[in-house]
Amino acid sequence: MAFAWSGVCKVYNYLSAGLISPSQATDIPWGHFDFSTRKPEVATLTLEWYTLSQYAVNDTYRQLAEGAARRIASQSAPLPGLPAQGIDPSSGKSVGGYVTWGGGSDSYFEYLIKYARLNPDADDLFTDNWRLAVDSSIATLLKISSVGKHAYFADYDGSKQIRHVGSHLACFYGGNLIFGGRILNNDTIVNVGLQLTDACWNTYASTATGIGPEVFAFTSDDGGYTGGDVPTAEQSAFNALHGFYITSADYILRPEVLESNFYAWRATGDTKYVARAASALKSFDQYLSTNGAYAGIWDVNDNNVSDDQNRINDMENVFNTEAHPFKLSAPKSQYGSGAQPTPAATSTFKMNQGQTPEVSQIAGMPSIKDSIQGVISKVGQTVLQ
Repeated sequence: MAFAWSGVCKVYNYLSAGLISPSQATDIPWGHFDFSTRKPEVATLTLEWYTLSQYAVNDTYRQLAEGAARRIASQSAPLPGLPAQGIDPSSGKSVGGYVTWGGGSDSYFEYLIKYARLNPDADDLFTDNWRLAVDSSIATLLKISSVGKHAYFADYDGSKQIRHVGSHLACFYGGNLIFGGRILNNDTIVNVGLQLTDACWNTYASTATGIGPEVFAFTSDDGGYTGGDVPTAEQSAFNALHGFYITSADYILRPEVLESNFYAWRATGDTKYVARAASALKSFDQYLSTNGAYAGIWDVNDNNVSDDQNRINDMENVFNTEAHPFKLSAPKSQYGSGAQPTPAATSTFKMNQGQTPEVSQIAGMPSIKDSIQGVISKVGQTVLQ
């Protein structure tokens, strides 16, 4: 986690020493540690690093994580409150115009409202930008499947077309809307969250194993464009029965669908959500259990292969994206400014073309790959001695 920010910390040191200008610095961390590609997942550390700052009595961590979120929230976006998925860490600017609640963007939306609830000193930017993202999504991305009337947040691509796709990762959005809607006392948002939760559970209830797929697609009254291949006859037949069809059938131990059902249960008290969890656990035991652990499966549609609410109270804790609880302070009387949220950016969104760079382009900064190779060499020499 700290490695993602190592380049940013070096930039701050270079700034302090006068070796680079402010225009060369950004707030954006590197997202991956594979040393070949680094598409950043921005604003995915605000909960963790705010809490780290509290325990370490060092506000640097909060400032770094919060700065990345602020950078994204202040930029122009393809849709109000919905920034483009790609970000170039070397410039801090968006790349492309793809909008999704799925992987690469999910934690940004998730943490906006959770950070506002966790940090009592967080300003209105976080709540207001989350509310703007939700309002914009309901207005533009919310689609109802032609079969089954299931509610999904679709994707939106750089050519301004709706892509009728969904994913297990994106299925956190139901719980996120329930969580945020309760904070804002907004029943409309909560009810949309419940609809999204039910639709995502349908991806579990419809497969042979009772486990949901990694990626799926659907059709609605405005069509079924996905940006990919047209559905096969088998996929079309599945869609006619279930209101979606599978495009990537694997399951790799994702929690998002059950996470949203957890929030739905706590918000409504309806035991159907508990029954869903029990059903999923039964499927996990049957299809995923190995000697001492659980494993993923390649095809969820191939079946050949406690009720203690006081244990962790969701109104007293906020969960990060890995389901780790963070203890909350007393709630504020109001979250957000109370006014109708508007985009923070004053300029019109302009889609930037190109690829995100592998490493920082600032001259004179050491290569991450070279730094790691040096460590490996030292370890090897020590072992040989």
